Amino acid sequence: MSGRLAAPLLAWHAIHGRHDLPWQRERTPYRVWVSEIMLQQTQVATVIGYYERFIARFPDIASLAAAPPDEVLHLWSGLGYYSRARNLQRAAQVVVAGLGGELPASVEGLAALPGIGRSTAAAIRALSAGERATILDGNVRRVLARYFAIEGPLAGREAELQLWRLAEQCTPATEVATYTQAIMDLGATVCVRSRPSCTVCPLATDCAARERGLQASIPAPKARAARRTRTTVLLVALRREGAVLLERQPVPGIWAGLWCPPQFASVELAEAWAGQALVVTRSEPAALAPFRHVFTHFDLEVTPLLVHCEGPAGVADRVNDSARQEGGSRGMMWLDLAAPQEVGLPAPVTRLLAQARAI
Repeated sequence: MSGRLAAPLLAWHAIHGRHDLPWQRERTPYRVWVSEIMLQQTQVATVIGYYERFIARFPDIASLAAAPPDEVLHLWSGLGYYSRARNLQRAAQVVVAGLGGELPASVEGLAALPGIGRSTAAAIRALSAGERATILDGNVRRVLARYFAIEGPLAGREAELQLWRLAEQCTPATEVATYTQAIMDLGATVCVRSRPSCTVCPLATDCAARERGLQASIPAPKARAARRTRTTVLLVALRREGAVLLERQPVPGIWAGLWCPPQFASVELAEAWAGQALVVTRSEPAALAPFRHVFTHFDLEVTPLLVHCEGPAGVADRVNDSARQEGGSRGMMWLDLAAPQEVGLPAPVTRLLAQARAI
Protein backbone atom coordinates (compact mmCIF):
# COMPACT_ATOMS: atom_id res chain seq x y z
CA MET A 1 0.00 0.00 0.00
CA SER A 2 2.90 2.38 0.69
CA GLY A 3 3.68 2.70 -3.02
CA ARG A 4 0.17 3.88 -3.82
CA LEU A 5 0.73 7.04 -1.81
CA ALA A 6 4.49 7.40 -1.72
CA ALA A 7 5.25 7.42 -5.45
CA PRO A 8 2.81 10.18 -6.47
CA LEU A 9 3.50 12.15 -3.29
CA LEU A 10 7.26 12.12 -3.81
CA ALA A 11 6.88 13.18 -7.45
CA TRP A 12 4.53 16.00 -6.45
CA HIS A 13 6.74 17.15 -3.60
CA ALA A 14 9.81 17.40 -5.83
CA ILE A 15 8.07 20.19 -7.76
CA HIS A 16 5.43 21.66 -5.43
CA GLY A 17 6.59 20.86 -1.90
CA ARG A 18 8.22 23.19 0.59
CA HIS A 19 12.01 22.85 0.45
CA ASP A 20 13.54 25.96 2.02
CA LEU A 21 11.92 26.34 5.42
CA PRO A 22 14.44 27.40 8.12
CA TRP A 23 14.33 24.07 9.93
CA GLN A 24 15.00 22.19 6.68
CA ARG A 25 18.39 23.80 6.10
CA GLU A 26 20.11 21.84 8.87
CA ARG A 27 17.95 18.96 9.99
CA THR A 28 19.40 18.10 13.35
CA PRO A 29 17.11 16.36 15.85
CA TYR A 30 17.12 19.50 18.03
CA ARG A 31 16.14 21.87 15.23
CA VAL A 32 13.42 19.54 13.98
CA TRP A 33 12.11 19.13 17.52
CA VAL A 34 11.82 22.89 18.07
CA SER A 35 10.05 23.34 14.73
CA GLU A 36 7.61 20.50 15.35
CA ILE A 37 6.63 21.89 18.76
CA MET A 38 6.15 25.38 17.33
CA LEU A 39 4.10 24.03 14.43
CA GLN A 40 1.59 22.34 16.72
CA GLN A 41 -1.67 24.27 16.21
CA THR A 42 0.22 27.08 14.45
CA GLN A 43 0.68 27.78 10.74
CA VAL A 44 4.06 27.72 9.03
CA ALA A 45 3.95 31.39 8.02
CA THR A 46 3.51 32.41 11.66
CA VAL A 47 6.20 30.08 12.97
CA ILE A 48 9.09 31.06 10.67
CA GLY A 49 10.07 34.31 12.40
CA TYR A 50 9.66 32.86 15.88
CA TYR A 51 11.74 29.83 14.96
CA GLU A 52 14.60 31.88 13.56
CA ARG A 53 14.77 34.13 16.64
CA PHE A 54 14.51 31.16 18.99
CA ILE A 55 17.29 29.18 17.30
CA ALA A 56 19.52 32.25 17.11
CA ARG A 57 19.28 32.60 20.90
CA PHE A 58 19.13 28.88 21.77
CA PRO A 59 21.18 27.07 19.09
CA ASP A 60 21.38 23.84 21.07
CA ILE A 61 19.78 21.90 23.91
CA ALA A 62 22.31 23.06 26.51
CA SER A 63 21.59 26.75 25.92
CA LEU A 64 17.85 26.16 26.09
CA ALA A 65 18.11 24.13 29.29
CA ALA A 66 20.24 26.77 31.02
CA ALA A 67 18.19 29.81 29.97
CA PRO A 68 16.06 31.83 32.39
CA PRO A 69 12.44 30.73 31.88
CA ASP A 70 11.43 34.35 31.33
CA GLU A 71 13.74 34.59 28.34
CA VAL A 72 12.26 31.44 26.81
CA LEU A 73 8.73 32.75 27.29
CA HIS A 74 9.75 36.16 25.93
CA LEU A 75 10.82 34.60 22.65
CA TRP A 76 7.57 32.63 22.60
CA SER A 77 5.39 35.67 23.37
CA GLY A 78 2.65 35.99 20.75
CA LEU A 79 2.99 32.41 19.52
CA GLY A 80 0.40 31.17 22.03
CA TYR A 81 -0.09 27.80 23.72
CA TYR A 82 2.68 28.67 26.19
CA SER A 83 2.73 25.24 27.80
CA ARG A 84 4.62 24.19 24.66
CA ALA A 85 7.49 26.52 25.59
CA ARG A 86 7.54 25.39 29.21
CA ASN A 87 7.55 21.72 28.21
CA LEU A 88 10.24 22.37 25.61
CA GLN A 89 12.56 23.75 28.26
CA ARG A 90 11.62 21.07 30.79
CA ALA A 91 12.48 18.39 28.24
CA ALA A 92 15.79 20.10 27.44
CA GLN A 93 16.64 20.11 31.13
CA VAL A 94 15.81 16.39 31.41
CA VAL A 95 18.05 15.67 28.41
CA VAL A 96 20.96 17.68 29.80
CA ALA A 97 20.63 16.34 33.34
CA GLY A 98 20.04 12.68 32.60
CA LEU A 99 20.72 11.85 28.95
CA GLY A 100 24.12 13.36 28.32
CA GLY A 101 22.73 16.34 26.44
CA GLU A 102 21.59 14.30 23.44
CA LEU A 103 18.00 13.68 22.42
CA PRO A 104 17.03 9.98 22.50
CA ALA A 105 17.60 8.18 19.22
CA SER A 106 14.28 6.33 19.33
CA VAL A 107 10.62 7.24 19.02
CA GLU A 108 9.91 5.65 22.40
CA GLY A 109 12.67 7.60 24.13
CA LEU A 110 11.55 10.89 22.62
CA ALA A 111 7.90 10.27 23.49
CA ALA A 112 8.88 9.86 27.15
CA LEU A 113 10.01 13.51 27.32
CA PRO A 114 7.66 16.32 28.41
CA GLY A 115 5.54 17.71 25.59
CA ILE A 116 6.51 15.12 22.96
CA GLY A 117 3.79 12.77 21.77
CA ARG A 118 3.97 9.74 19.53
CA SER A 119 3.55 11.60 16.25
CA THR A 120 5.96 14.39 17.15
CA ALA A 121 8.56 11.85 18.24
CA ALA A 122 8.18 10.02 14.93
CA ALA A 123 8.48 13.26 12.97
CA ILE A 124 11.75 14.08 14.73
CA ARG A 125 13.25 10.70 13.86
CA ALA A 126 11.87 10.59 10.31
CA LEU A 127 12.86 14.14 9.34
CA SER A 128 16.24 14.30 11.07
CA ALA A 129 17.47 10.73 10.60
CA GLY A 130 15.37 9.24 7.79
CA GLU A 131 14.17 6.55 10.17
CA ARG A 132 11.01 4.72 9.15
CA ALA A 133 8.76 6.26 11.76
CA THR A 134 5.04 6.87 11.31
CA ILE A 135 3.50 10.29 11.91
CA LEU A 136 -0.17 11.15 12.32
CA ASP A 137 -0.59 14.88 12.75
CA GLY A 138 -3.72 16.81 11.78
CA ASN A 139 -2.72 17.21 8.15
CA VAL A 140 -1.92 13.52 7.73
CA ARG A 141 -5.20 12.52 9.40
CA ARG A 142 -7.13 14.59 6.88
CA VAL A 143 -5.25 13.19 3.88
CA LEU A 144 -5.71 9.58 5.00
CA ALA A 145 -9.34 10.06 6.03
CA ARG A 146 -10.21 11.38 2.57
CA TYR A 147 -8.02 8.98 0.62
CA PHE A 148 -9.63 5.98 2.34
CA ALA A 149 -13.07 7.63 2.80
CA ILE A 150 -13.21 7.22 6.58
CA GLU A 151 -16.60 8.62 7.46
CA GLY A 152 -17.77 9.64 10.92
CA PRO A 153 -15.85 11.29 13.75
CA LEU A 154 -12.10 10.68 13.87
CA ALA A 155 -11.77 11.32 17.59
CA GLY A 156 -12.91 7.89 18.81
CA ARG A 157 -10.55 5.07 19.73
CA GLU A 158 -11.59 2.84 16.82
CA ALA A 159 -10.98 5.57 14.25
CA GLU A 160 -7.69 6.46 15.94
CA LEU A 161 -6.42 2.89 15.69
CA GLN A 162 -7.57 2.63 12.08
CA LEU A 163 -5.73 5.81 11.13
CA TRP A 164 -2.53 4.69 12.83
CA ARG A 165 -2.72 1.34 10.98
CA LEU A 166 -3.19 3.09 7.65
CA ALA A 167 -0.43 5.59 8.38
CA GLU A 168 1.92 2.73 9.19
CA GLN A 169 1.00 0.83 6.03
CA CYS A 170 1.45 3.90 3.84
CA THR A 171 4.87 4.92 5.19
CA PRO A 172 7.52 3.69 2.74
CA ALA A 173 10.73 1.92 3.69
CA THR A 174 12.92 4.44 1.85
CA GLU A 175 12.90 8.23 1.37
CA VAL A 176 11.02 8.48 4.63
CA ALA A 177 12.06 12.06 5.41
CA THR A 178 10.84 13.28 2.03
CA TYR A 179 7.61 11.28 2.25
CA THR A 180 6.92 12.62 5.74
CA GLN A 181 7.43 16.21 4.59
CA ALA A 182 5.40 15.56 1.44
CA ILE A 183 2.27 14.23 3.15
CA MET A 184 2.36 17.06 5.69
CA ASP A 185 2.77 19.61 2.89
CA LEU A 186 -0.10 18.08 0.92
CA GLY A 187 -2.43 18.35 3.89
CA ALA A 188 -1.34 21.91 4.60
CA THR A 189 -1.52 23.29 1.07
CA VAL A 190 -3.79 21.08 -1.09
CA CYS A 191 -5.92 18.71 0.99
CA VAL A 192 -6.99 21.53 3.27
CA ARG A 193 -9.91 21.47 5.68
CA SER A 194 -12.40 23.35 3.49
CA ARG A 195 -12.42 23.55 -0.29
CA PRO A 196 -9.55 21.14 -0.98
CA SER A 197 -7.80 21.61 -4.32
CA CYS A 198 -8.63 18.18 -5.68
CA THR A 199 -7.88 19.11 -9.30
CA VAL A 200 -4.17 19.51 -8.51
CA CYS A 201 -3.86 16.76 -5.92
CA PRO A 202 -1.42 13.97 -6.82
CA LEU A 203 -3.63 11.46 -4.99
CA ALA A 204 -6.90 12.46 -6.68
CA THR A 205 -7.04 9.45 -9.01
CA ASP A 206 -7.31 6.94 -6.17
CA CYS A 207 -8.95 9.15 -3.54
CA ALA A 208 -12.11 7.40 -2.31
CA ALA A 209 -13.65 10.59 -0.92
CA ARG A 210 -13.28 12.35 -4.26
CA GLU A 211 -14.68 9.36 -6.12
CA ARG A 212 -17.78 9.44 -3.90
CA GLY A 213 -18.05 13.22 -3.72
CA LEU A 214 -17.41 13.25 0.04
CA GLN A 215 -14.52 15.72 0.23
CA ALA A 216 -16.63 18.30 2.04
CA SER A 217 -17.93 15.89 4.69
CA ILE A 218 -14.67 14.05 5.40
CA PRO A 219 -13.27 14.42 7.96
CA ALA A 220 -16.56 14.73 9.84
CA PRO A 221 -16.65 18.03 11.73
CA LYS A 222 -16.11 17.81 15.46
CA ALA A 223 -19.06 18.47 17.71
CA ARG A 224 -18.54 21.99 19.00
CA ALA A 225 -19.37 22.82 22.58
CA ALA A 226 -20.96 26.18 23.23
CA ARG A 227 -18.23 28.78 23.70
CA ARG A 228 -17.90 30.21 27.16
CA THR A 229 -17.09 33.80 27.99
CA ARG A 230 -14.97 34.83 30.98
CA THR A 231 -14.36 38.34 32.24
CA THR A 232 -11.42 39.96 33.96
CA VAL A 233 -10.24 43.42 34.96
CA LEU A 234 -6.58 44.27 34.36
CA LEU A 235 -5.21 46.97 36.64
CA VAL A 236 -2.63 48.93 34.62
CA ALA A 237 -0.72 50.72 37.39
CA LEU A 238 1.62 53.26 35.79
CA ARG A 239 4.32 55.16 37.63
CA ARG A 240 5.37 58.71 36.71
CA GLU A 241 8.62 57.60 35.06
CA GLY A 242 6.81 55.09 32.86
CA ALA A 243 7.09 51.78 34.71
CA VAL A 244 4.07 49.47 34.89
CA LEU A 245 3.25 46.93 37.60
CA LEU A 246 3.20 43.32 36.44
CA GLU A 247 2.38 40.07 38.20
CA ARG A 248 3.48 36.59 37.21
CA GLN A 249 0.47 34.44 36.39
CA PRO A 250 0.08 31.15 38.28
CA VAL A 251 0.56 27.73 36.69
CA PRO A 252 -1.84 26.35 35.64
CA GLY A 253 -4.10 29.17 34.55
CA ILE A 254 -4.67 31.77 31.85
CA TRP A 255 -1.30 32.93 30.49
CA ALA A 256 0.40 30.60 32.96
CA GLY A 257 3.94 31.69 33.84
CA LEU A 258 3.70 34.95 31.87
CA TRP A 259 3.69 38.50 33.21
CA CYS A 260 0.49 40.51 33.19
CA PRO A 261 -1.06 43.49 35.01
CA PRO A 262 -2.79 42.31 38.22
CA GLN A 263 -6.15 40.69 37.46
CA PHE A 264 -9.37 41.15 39.40
CA ALA A 265 -12.91 39.85 39.15
CA SER A 266 -14.43 43.34 39.10
CA VAL A 267 -13.61 47.03 38.76
CA GLU A 268 -14.59 47.49 42.42
CA LEU A 269 -12.06 44.93 43.61
CA ALA A 270 -9.34 46.41 41.41
CA GLU A 271 -10.00 49.91 42.73
CA ALA A 272 -10.08 48.69 46.33
CA TRP A 273 -6.71 46.93 45.95
CA ALA A 274 -5.18 49.97 44.24
CA GLY A 275 -6.39 52.18 47.09
CA GLN A 276 -4.73 49.94 49.66
CA ALA A 277 -1.50 48.93 47.89
CA LEU A 278 -0.65 51.94 45.73
CA VAL A 279 -0.16 55.63 46.28
CA VAL A 280 -2.56 56.86 43.62
CA THR A 281 -1.53 60.23 42.20
CA ARG A 282 -4.73 60.96 40.29
CA SER A 283 -8.09 60.67 41.97
CA GLU A 284 -10.05 58.84 39.28
CA PRO A 285 -8.89 55.64 37.55
CA ALA A 286 -9.27 55.79 33.78
CA ALA A 287 -11.08 53.02 31.95
CA LEU A 288 -9.22 52.03 28.78
CA ALA A 289 -11.00 50.49 25.81
CA PRO A 290 -12.23 46.98 26.68
CA PHE A 291 -11.26 44.16 24.35
CA ARG A 292 -11.95 40.49 23.70
CA HIS A 293 -9.21 37.88 23.47
CA VAL A 294 -10.07 34.55 21.87
CA PHE A 295 -8.67 31.34 23.36
CA THR A 296 -9.23 27.84 21.97
CA HIS A 297 -12.24 27.03 24.12
CA PHE A 298 -13.46 30.36 25.45
CA ASP A 299 -13.44 34.12 24.98
CA LEU A 300 -11.96 36.48 27.54
CA GLU A 301 -13.61 39.87 27.95
CA VAL A 302 -10.97 42.24 29.34
CA THR A 303 -11.64 45.58 31.03
CA PRO A 304 -8.37 47.50 31.49
CA LEU A 305 -8.27 50.09 34.28
CA LEU A 306 -5.45 52.64 34.23
CA VAL A 307 -4.22 54.21 37.47
CA HIS A 308 -1.35 56.67 37.84
CA CYS A 309 0.54 55.96 41.01
CA GLU A 310 3.64 55.60 43.07
CA GLY A 311 4.55 52.00 43.66
CA PRO A 312 3.98 49.70 46.61
CA ALA A 313 7.01 49.17 48.78
CA GLY A 314 9.02 46.01 48.26
CA VAL A 315 8.23 45.42 44.60
CA ALA A 316 11.42 45.10 42.56
CA ASP A 317 12.25 47.17 39.51
CA ARG A 318 13.53 44.02 37.81
CA VAL A 319 12.69 40.34 37.80
CA ASN A 320 14.71 39.39 40.87
CA ASP A 321 15.09 35.93 42.34
CA SER A 322 11.95 36.11 44.45
CA ALA A 323 9.87 37.39 41.54
CA ARG A 324 11.12 34.56 39.34
CA GLN A 325 9.54 32.04 41.68
CA GLU A 326 5.92 31.41 40.78
CA GLY A 327 3.89 32.49 43.78
CA GLY A 328 5.39 34.15 46.81
CA SER A 329 4.48 37.80 47.48
CA ARG A 330 2.37 37.72 44.33
CA GLY A 331 5.55 37.63 42.19
CA MET A 332 5.34 41.29 41.17
CA MET A 333 7.74 43.66 39.48
CA TRP A 334 7.86 47.05 37.77
CA LEU A 335 8.59 46.94 34.04
CA ASP A 336 10.12 50.02 32.43
CA LEU A 337 8.07 50.55 29.27
CA ALA A 338 10.82 52.63 27.69
CA ALA A 339 13.42 49.86 28.08
CA PRO A 340 11.53 46.64 28.80
CA GLN A 341 13.25 43.48 29.95
CA GLU A 342 12.99 40.25 28.04
CA VAL A 343 10.08 38.68 29.88
CA GLY A 344 7.13 36.68 28.66
CA LEU A 345 4.13 38.88 27.91
CA PRO A 346 0.86 37.70 26.31
CA ALA A 347 0.30 39.39 22.94
CA PRO A 348 -2.80 41.34 24.08
CA VAL A 349 -0.90 42.60 27.13
CA THR A 350 1.91 43.85 24.87
CA ARG A 351 -0.64 45.80 22.87
CA LEU A 352 -2.31 47.10 26.03
CA LEU A 353 0.98 48.35 27.48
CA ALA A 354 1.79 50.15 24.24
CA GLN A 355 -1.59 51.86 24.50
CA ALA A 356 -0.98 52.82 28.13
CA ARG A 357 2.45 54.22 27.36
CA ALA A 358 0.97 56.48 24.68
CA ILE A 359 -1.50 58.08 27.12
